[in-house]
Amino acid sequence: MTHAEPRTFPEGFLWGGATAANQLEGAFDEGGKGLSIQDVTPRGIMAPRTPEPTPDNLKLIGIDFYHRYAEDIALFAEMGFSVFRLSIAWSRIFPNGDDEQPNEEGLAFYDRVFDECHRHGIEPLVTISHYETPLHLTETYDGWVSRELIGFYERYVRVLFDRYSSKVKYWLTFNEINSVLHVPFMSGGIGTPKDELTQSQLFQAVHHELVASALATKIAHESYPGIQVGCMVISMPIYPLTPDPADMLAVMDADHANLMFSDVHVRGAYPGYALRYFREHGIELDITAEDRELLQNTVDFVSFSYYMSLCETADPAKKVRGEGNIMGGIPNPHLPASEWGWQIDPVGLRVVLNQFWDRWGKPLFIVENGLGAKDELVVVDGVTTVVDDYRIAYLNDHLYQVGEAVRDGVEVMGYTSWGCIDLVSASTAQMSKRYGFVYVDRSDDGTGTLERYRKKSFAWYAEVIRTNGASLTRS
Repeated sequence: MTHAEPRTFPEGFLWGGATAANQLEGAFDEGGKGLSIQDVTPRGIMAPRTPEPTPDNLKLIGIDFYHRYAEDIALFAEMGFSVFRLSIAWSRIFPNGDDEQPNEEGLAFYDRVFDECHRHGIEPLVTISHYETPLHLTETYDGWVSRELIGFYERYVRVLFDRYSSKVKYWLTFNEINSVLHVPFMSGGIGTPKDELTQSQLFQAVHHELVASALATKIAHESYPGIQVGCMVISMPIYPLTPDPADMLAVMDADHANLMFSDVHVRGAYPGYALRYFREHGIELDITAEDRELLQNTVDFVSFSYYMSLCETADPAKKVRGEGNIMGGIPNPHLPASEWGWQIDPVGLRVVLNQFWDRWGKPLFIVENGLGAKDELVVVDGVTTVVDDYRIAYLNDHLYQVGEAVRDGVEVMGYTSWGCIDLVSASTAQMSKRYGFVYVDRSDDGTGTLERYRKKSFAWYAEVIRTNGASLTRS
């Protein structure tokens, strides 16, 4: 006779949602804010930037969180959030990135946001740099290719920790840091076109970010013992397309490219497979003795996004890449896909949680997961809403697998669903690619009232939180 394990999540599990400043705040030219790379990127990550902000860039207004944050945080509290992941816009604090003094108006704005969170019993989880390098740092220094950015980032971090260490317990150094290999402008603020970047330049930028991240962790541990610092990476479980051992080697190589960043964050040094890759590809990096010492300041936890899994093969004839995925990879013939071609694999989340736990033994935090879909407003019993059963099914199935990983023995700190309120998509710069529990009335052409409406998933997620996961069902 087997004994059923409890279906609830651990006591103190952090439930909430996730956003990014450049996708929801708006007010791109208010409160002393300088321009970021997002202000001149109106078409998402795959499109070239423009010389200056253009009216068709939806990110300039976002969903006007800058003025409506109190209303939105109240909605999160209504769902029962215990954590809210948001980012700080670097150019709102240091308009050019290399300024000597911070912008007080920007600092005061986040004071108000954090105070509002705490008024509702919500713990902020803050990303320090989330795809919005100050534009001046890109144009003047070529972003993270320059070692000088380490110093600018250090100044920024010290100001943030000084100001907010009593209000923010959990910090993430860089959003999806491993994406820099695929989208160097958005992820690393690198102005040199991707096809002109040398491998040495690209991995030098990676190195500078890793050193800056370790420096932030060192500052926190030495001076602010009440806070925890984590890294944040794209997680991407990769399956062999066939049982051919050559396909398994292709998976191992793809995994190494993805996992190297966290290996450095967690273990404090470059792994042997990375050093071999550098040697065999003629990649020469400027790594100082001080850098090596700094890298030993390892993170407190590992956070990650999870949207899909991929396949790999050694057979060139079968290397057909999927659409809509910045990490490449081959579509899995056994899985369905979203409207944007992202394959849906709830079991892959359990796989990656176990993989990360077995590899690093650090607490894990799922800080992005969700379904981008086209939602339609309808009236049900006199209430304007969205009947998003497809989103409920997606999130239920993924969260059920998180529960399975917990029962496997994985230490999971919390879960923040991506785009808990509709915002501008990072990959496509559309409003119509919606993730939220709250519908925001804004269209791809920029029209709309910006009014907020609770979707059907709003009440569903509130019940998941209220029951600490007990309401989840096995599909």
